[in-house]
Amino acid sequence: MAGDNLFADFEVQRVTDTLFQLPVFGYDIALTNTGLFMIAAVICCTMFLILTMRKEAVVPGRWQMLTEKLYDLIGGVLESGAGSKARKFFPLVFTIFMFILFCNLFGLIPILSANSATSHVVVNLAISAILFTVIVGYGFVKHGLGWLNLFVPKGLPIFLTPILMIIELFSFMIRPFSLAIRLFGNILAGHLLLHVFIGLTIGLLSAGWLAGFSIMPFILNLALLGFEFFVAFLQAYIYAVLASVYLHDAIEMH
Repeated sequence: MAGDNLFADFEVQRVTDTLFQLPVFGYDIALTNTGLFMIAAVICCTMFLILTMRKEAVVPGRWQMLTEKLYDLIGGVLESGAGSKARKFFPLVFTIFMFILFCNLFGLIPILSANSATSHVVVNLAISAILFTVIVGYGFVKHGLGWLNLFVPKGLPIFLTPILMIIELFSFMIRPFSLAIRLFGNILAGHLLLHVFIGLTIGLLSAGWLAGFSIMPFILNLALLGFEFFVAFLQAYIYAVLASVYLHDAIEMH
């Protein structure tokens, strides 16, 4: 029962009634707690970038320096992973990085942790779908049908080529799922651990003479919370790194 309640905290729930319905498929579109969470993350992320860069001082302050470091970090990741020709994709990769980072950080707020967008695999799949739509689309635009040569290994015996083509194609198609599940697993696991230790602390506090032992899970929870801040940044960074590497396939192919 406790396990059921723990996972129930992460359920997607309606915040409003039906906003509209798709005329073709008849789907019921409503605002959910996760959708509201993502809107808040986008607003806060946008305000953070605008407010920290509004003065653009020659000698930057701490917040402007932080924003510039984030720009430089993702710019360096993109150039090292996909080459100098990938600069046109900087807005896409930087937007994905900042969105995931803010969603991850918002999820560390105790009241909001159950609504963390990146702890839902479908949200992560949507981000990956956008990224790979751009990759595939740009690959065909730049290279035409020749982009399909990406899945044809070079320098191998002809009888092995069809088998390895299937393997290469499957490997490419599984990438968006691996990106989404990696992010989902790491974020959800951290949130579940935080919930477990918070529940253990509260349980010991109400256990009479065992209340003194509640300090142990409380300290562990604080340490885990600090580690989760690192994980929040690391997972957004890893996503940006892998996105840059995958963009290289669309730009330079092999």
